[in-house]
Amino acid sequence: MTGIVFEITQLAVFDGPGIRTTVFLKGCPLRCQWCHNPEGLSPEPELMVSKSRCTHCGRCRAVCRHPDHCILCGACVEACPNHLRKICGTRYTPEALAKLLLKDRDYLAKQGGGVTFSGGEPTMQSDFLLAVLKLLPGVHKAIETCGYCKPEIFRRLLDQLDYVMMDLKLIDEEKHRHYTGVSNKMILENLEQLKRWGKPFVIRIPVIPGVNDDEENFAATARLLQGVQTLERVELLPYHVTAGAKYPMVNREYHPEFDTERTPNLDMEPFRRYGVPCTKL
Repeated sequence: MTGIVFEITQLAVFDGPGIRTTVFLKGCPLRCQWCHNPEGLSPEPELMVSKSRCTHCGRCRAVCRHPDHCILCGACVEACPNHLRKICGTRYTPEALAKLLLKDRDYLAKQGGGVTFSGGEPTMQSDFLLAVLKLLPGVHKAIETCGYCKPEIFRRLLDQLDYVMMDLKLIDEEKHRHYTGVSNKMILENLEQLKRWGKPFVIRIPVIPGVNDDEENFAATARLLQGVQTLERVELLPYHVTAGAKYPMVNREYHPEFDTERTPNLDMEPFRRYGVPCTKL
């Protein structure tokens, strides 16, 4: 068994308690119009090129042996004098990834941290993820997830985790389907599991102007979370105007159906009204 990782970030401070190592797994079942990690959408390795800085020196073309179909051989990556090319996605066995992560176990523990799995959507590689989690004894284990996976998979993952950060993008199902490409029924079902889990968790809302930053959506989210003792807080993450910058690097286009220049509403009052702790990031 192997899994595909597109980035490993050390000394992360926004991906759970303490100082952490964050592992970004490839592949996501959602197509959120505001996604800021387009290199995590495809489940397969892919070539990533910083085209805006390219000087068109031609060295990549000179060494390419497959100009009609990239086979990710890496020849052009090595040839680029400005280091503007990379293969996004590295295959690991569970044992190899766990061995790498365990090197920092003692340091992370002293800092009150651990390891966080993000993406993409890490539950898309659930078998691989479960195998790695079981190989990390003594490590605080967290996940950043959209919650879109079969409830039985989510349940198995919760059994191996210490902390969850879960997105709730939209409560209205039709709006959710329109802006993310999928229904939110499984997400809300998994939220109910999370509420009964008994361990601390955080809900994150990527706040998108004109999409989910209205009173109705905030109040509906707050009602779902009212009275849940293990909820640490709701975090409002405002849309960032640079979200589309990486799309050309992986040959994708960025065409959101909302005003990217508008400042999103970050009103926390609907959450306060229902006694739900909330903060802005």
